[in-house]
Amino acid sequence: MTGQSSNASAAKTPKPQATDDKNNQTISAADVEAYLRDHPDFFQDHLPLLDILRLPHPAGGAVSLMERQVALLREKHRAMEQHMGELVERARDNERMGQHLHELAKTLMRAENLDAVLALTQDALRNELGAERVSIRLADREVDDLHALESGELSTFDPLFARGKAQCGRVPGEMLDVLFDSADGIGSAILMPLGDESDRIGVLGLASDSPDRFQPDMGIYFVTHIGDLLAESIRCHVERTHAAA
Repeated sequence: MTGQSSNASAAKTPKPQATDDKNNQTISAADVEAYLRDHPDFFQDHLPLLDILRLPHPAGGAVSLMERQVALLREKHRAMEQHMGELVERARDNERMGQHLHELAKTLMRAENLDAVLALTQDALRNELGAERVSIRLADREVDDLHALESGELSTFDPLFARGKAQCGRVPGEMLDVLFDSADGIGSAILMPLGDESDRIGVLGLASDSPDRFQPDMGIYFVTHIGDLLAESIRCHVERTHAAA
């Protein structure tokens, strides 16, 4: 009897049910984020969720997801408008600089001699580039003392000619001392080699009292072209002088 009772009890004991691992898994926030990234159109098929989801607002309170999306789109639109405005202003600056370069080229073509080339270039750079000080110093050229560059002074600019392009921002004081007699009061400057290492014509310098006027990261496209125009004009007038002699 005892054996039969035990068997009956065993028969009545319910068997444990298989665990549904999938239903018992905990879904983390990372899982939700990953799913939504993989299914960006999820809310298109579940539009009612947009009305019940609430997001914190920077100004306080909460807004629906749809309202937040609209706010983000407006912020992006404002950023794009600002960026477009900056691009338009930069294009206008480039157009103005291109016009200045064109006028300078015509001015240099009309110059009667080397002294006129130097004087006209200095006036143009002061008026059109807003440089408080402009200096053009030439090496081995028959010019007045104001524009002459001694052979000993020329070696001061060895790094500039080795660089082969304009240097902007804060430049070595010894270079400024040669070009402007003193570096005192100069906040920023542009130095442009005229010619190259094999034919060192001279140096063009623009200086400002403001440390923010000429920055190291500013574009040197137009300054480079001005230097090329000036160097070529100097060569032409020197050759004419020698031919006439």
